[in-house]
Amino acid sequence: MPDQTVLSRKLVLDLIVPRQKDPTNPGIVLRLEGFALFVVMLLLYRELGLSWWLLVLLFLLPDLSMLAYLAGTRTGAVVYNAVHSYVLPAALFVLGFVGEGSVPMGLGLIWGAHIALDRFLGFGLKYPGSFTDTDLQRLARAD
Repeated sequence: MPDQTVLSRKLVLDLIVPRQKDPTNPGIVLRLEGFALFVVMLLLYRELGLSWWLLVLLFLLPDLSMLAYLAGTRTGAVVYNAVHSYVLPAALFVLGFVGEGSVPMGLGLIWGAHIALDRFLGFGLKYPGSFTDTDLQRLARAD
């Protein structure tokens, strides 16, 4: 029977660096960037001193954008990509920073951490063809 520790390390390694034929594939770098941003955003959130319950309650909120797929794949992709791009959470964070408001900054960090974790897990921006057709999936297939 294999050692449980070895299996756990293998599982974590496979999650961080998926098996691909070409290790120069940018998908690996994009996933590692997602992990790095996730950690940085959580550390910044901690520095704001806001409630961790707020983070837990709001963390999956951006995924409600998937409901836009009920209006069709093109509409779904546009809405999902708008919500899963770093542009809006970064703007919210900057708005809070300029206005010296910790809540908008925290909301921007929660939102950005969600996107970063999605990228790390391999969930990318969507193409209008189908929900599963993403930029990260295309990079993985290009290998």
